[in-house]
Amino acid sequence: MNKLKTFSTIFILLACATIANSNVFAQGVPLPVELLPLGKDIGIGEGQTVTPTYEGWYEDDDGNIALSFGYYNRNTKQTLDIPVGSDNRIIGAPEELADQGQPTHFEPGRQWGTFTVTIPANYDKDVAWHLVNQGKTFHISANRDPVYIIDAIAGDANNNFPPQISFSAEGKSGHGPEGIVSKTYQAKVGKPITIDVWAKDDGIGSGLLGSFMASSGQVPPLSLSWSKQQGPGSVSFEQAMSKIPVKGGKASNEVTFAEAGDYTLRVVVNEFTGMETAGHAQCCWTNGFVKVNVTN
Repeated sequence: MNKLKTFSTIFILLACATIANSNVFAQGVPLPVELLPLGKDIGIGEGQTVTPTYEGWYEDDDGNIALSFGYYNRNTKQTLDIPVGSDNRIIGAPEELADQGQPTHFEPGRQWGTFTVTIPANYDKDVAWHLVNQGKTFHISANRDPVYIIDAIAGDANNNFPPQISFSAEGKSGHGPEGIVSKTYQAKVGKPITIDVWAKDDGIGSGLLGSFMASSGQVPPLSLSWSKQQGPGSVSFEQAMSKIPVKGGKASNEVTFAEAGDYTLRVVVNEFTGMETAGHAQCCWTNGFVKVNVTN
């Protein structure tokens, strides 16, 4: 019993000493969320930063290199809008354009592979996403070391390829983070337009659960999720989420814009495993980008 009391006393004294010597806790100031491990936010609703992330790279169907980026909005409630410009730009891309399709609208949480920057296979300049918000500057470079190869795009994740997406029944399709970009739609403020999406998948699925469900023939449909990628005003979707059979099909969505300007919408086609479980592999989902010009 005496030994137990002695140990408890020592533990308490050490804990008190640690707190006393810590300016952070002694002053009652929490650690900056950037210093916490990724994904370990403490439920702060607003006022925190958005940091860019680099997911990796892969060779696309044309022999070019696709550099995949995402972001992490540490707020649980607050969305941020950071227009393309000095505070939101891509540095070092071949065309030297600040706008490479990166988001200007940032939803809460971790968003995987929201856009790619395409470069020639022999390109040797550093490409980076430069993002400034909440008084802080972030600069993430695309590391082209082999360790960052997204090999799942080639079917290395249990021979599971990402779903295919297209914007016409017989049109060109895209897959993976690079995905495909639509034609430019025309719209009027406050008047909905209909956007059609076609998608299909090999139905294999990744991981043990995916293998089991594929072998049993119980593969759930693909899910489509819509969001605003770029644009000056709010966007309303009749269906923020919808479903398409794995073997292929069409989904239609009505979209309404509150302000005039140029917009990019992002539609993500997910296998039942989803982006959250795909992680770095990025095997199980595909981006589609919809361009819309909205006038009064």
